Amino acid sequence: MIIHIVSAGETLTHITNEYGVSIEDLAADNGLEINSQLVVGQALVIQIPEEVYTVQRGDTLTSVARRYNTTAIQLLRNNFKLGGMPRLINGDRINIHYQGEQRDKSFAVNSYAYPYISSALLRSQMPYLSYFTPFTYGVSATGGMIYPNDEEMRRIADEYGVRTLLHLSTLTESGGFSSERASLVFENPDIADRLIDEIATYTEEQGFAGVDVDFEFINPEEKYDYIRFLQELRLSLNPKGLELFSALAPKTSDNQPGVLYEGHDYSGIAAAVNYVLLMTYEWGYTYGPPMAVAPLNAVARVVDYAKTRMTSSKMFLGIPTYGYDWTLPYVKGGSGAPSISPVEAVNLARRYGADIMYDEDAQAPWFRYADDDGRLHEVWFEDARSISAKLKLAEQSGIYGIGYWNSMREFPQNWVTLNAEYDIINFSLTQ
Repeated sequence: MIIHIVSAGETLTHITNEYGVSIEDLAADNGLEINSQLVVGQALVIQIPEEVYTVQRGDTLTSVARRYNTTAIQLLRNNFKLGGMPRLINGDRINIHYQGEQRDKSFAVNSYAYPYISSALLRSQMPYLSYFTPFTYGVSATGGMIYPNDEEMRRIADEYGVRTLLHLSTLTESGGFSSERASLVFENPDIADRLIDEIATYTEEQGFAGVDVDFEFINPEEKYDYIRFLQELRLSLNPKGLELFSALAPKTSDNQPGVLYEGHDYSGIAAAVNYVLLMTYEWGYTYGPPMAVAPLNAVARVVDYAKTRMTSSKMFLGIPTYGYDWTLPYVKGGSGAPSISPVEAVNLARRYGADIMYDEDAQAPWFRYADDDGRLHEVWFEDARSISAKLKLAEQSGIYGIGYWNSMREFPQNWVTLNAEYDIINFSLTQ
């Protein structure tokens, strides 16, 4: 895979001729239309096919995979243009292998999505996942579970051999994380026991692979109660062959101040569960000043600290799939910046004639533009360069998996980059 940075005057046709690739593949891999105008500074992923097959009448993805001693899932990964759909049309050209293809490291890959995600967007990402986590099951005001409408999502994940996790959070019916809901569970042993029984029974009955617990803004004095809750939940899950995950706020020290951090004890939580997700994103966030959502230098500091408190083989590195569009000047307490997909970010730069810059310290792209009313904006987002840098950090740190927040936004470059550089664990193929 090559990451090409667009220069002034370049077009998709010029680049396809330069590298000898099809314009359909290049556009699909980068979330572009075939007639899209390119943006100066824009990153493009280029995959040069080494072996291509032209579909014949009667071919199926499975039969083509057998012919080349590969899998249907890998063919879907190598052909993002298929959108995760195994239907082939006579005359289609399918990429079997790419030049320089070498994947020496495997990742388990998880991603999250709300129940209202479109099935087409979800299917386009499923071939690249090991786990999928519908967002979110909750804790009611009486200590029982709140159930989302996630049956269709889970059915689709099952088609691709992807393991689903039950995501349990303290997100209330009104949409905010509640320390009170966590306290309700921690302070009432009977409620905690009933909740654990309900979780374990439902998880097993519904065919989940495990549970992912995401209690945020825990009262500092209850951090050990949280660990005890996780320990007891694991004792109910693991004998059934079910795994327990937990999300960790992005800390860099034991005593890091702040309501998000003080209730998460890295050592204790890691010892209580099978895997943890480092929520290494939201440095740049909707109500904060413009900056990268996940600057690599800041992410690396969290990873370095985490490695002093647990083995890296327990970790999933959190990676964002979005950016923000801030209106300048930034005013603390003002209206929040809307989140946008990387594809939308490039479209904004194209619409307003902005050049895309790249911050080498944060390893993130950004640009400024003036909108139709003359207001100045600053946009930070993710692209193939920033994703590749984060994946390399995970590889060099010996981290087991990747956790994407989230699958709700279009970001083909992410999945193409991940597949080009790493193997992705699919448990249905390894059992």
